[in-house]
Amino acid sequence: SGVFRMRLTLPADFPSSPPKGFFITKVFHPNVSTSGDICVNVLKRDWTSETTLRHVFMVIRCLLIQPFPDSALNEEAGKLLLEDYDEYDKRARLMTSIHGMSMAKRPTPTPLTTSGANAGGTSSSDTSKKEKDGGTEGASPTLKKAKSDQSKSVAAGGATSTMAKVKKGLKRL
Repeated sequence: SGVFRMRLTLPADFPSSPPKGFFITKVFHPNVSTSGDICVNVLKRDWTSETTLRHVFMVIRCLLIQPFPDSALNEEAGKLLLEDYDEYDKRARLMTSIHGMSMAKRPTPTPLTTSGANAGGTSSSDTSKKEKDGGTEGASPTLKKAKSDQSKSVAAGGATSTMAKVKKGLKRL
């Protein structure tokens, strides 16, 4: 078992158009190309503007568990899966041991700013140190505003801050 990083890129006309999905971590799988592209219908012909990102992640997770070799982007993986499952399993496990990070080695993700972008570029260790110190030096303007709003919110009797709303929204994903 391993941790595989992937990226969904949302187009300007999202949710009218589907996001583009690809793995950053190398994966040996019939429905993932050697460059990381993901072949799944929910990101192509089955996309509707009502499709949620949660659903997209769930479908991709299911695809990793149950490959669909009939629409293989990685022909070698698809052929091995159909003709010699033991060899496919061996190769997939090898690739996972080489490229898939274990939970213990997984880096702590960089927290998102309230805009959803990591404009400040700070690492999670820098951010946690700044949070302990209470400062926002080097943080993005959006993060500074959220921290300022959070301070005002606490002073005004604990109304829900912008940062809390963002964190709550991200937890739902």
